[in-house]
Amino acid sequence: VQLQASGGGSVQSGDSLTLSCANSGGTLNYYTVGWFRQAPGKEREFVATISWPGTRTDYRTSVKGRFTISRDNVKNMVYLHMNALKPEDTAVYYCAAGRRVMADFRVPGDMDYWGKGTLVTVSS
Repeated sequence: VQLQASGGGSVQSGDSLTLSCANSGGTLNYYTVGWFRQAPGKEREFVATISWPGTRTDYRTSVKGRFTISRDNVKNMVYLHMNALKPEDTAVYYCAAGRRVMADFRVPGDMDYWGKGTLVTVSS
C-alpha cells in the first residue's frame, strides 16, 4: 500500500474542498481508510474513517455534518468532502490505512500505512 493525499489548498471560511487519497501499491481491499490532520504545534488527530467496503463511517464530533468520507473501491481511491470549512480546520491532512484486528482506527498508531499529507488552509 502506497498512499498519497492531494487536493489541499487555501480557501475562505465557509468554502468547500475535496481531498483525494490514491493508492498506488496493491489494493485497499479489506483496509479501513482514514483521514487524520495535524495543525501546527498540535498532535495528529482523527478526522474520519471508512470501513471496507464502505458500510461504516466514523467522524470526529467537530466535523460531523460538514465532512463526508467516501471510497471508490474500483479506482482504489478514498475521498474527504469538506463543506463549511472553518479556520480551525486548518492543518496538514493525511490519509492512512489499517486492517489490524481489534484496532481502534481513531488512534493514529493503529494505522499501518500513511501517505504524505496535503495542506488545507482556511482563512476567515
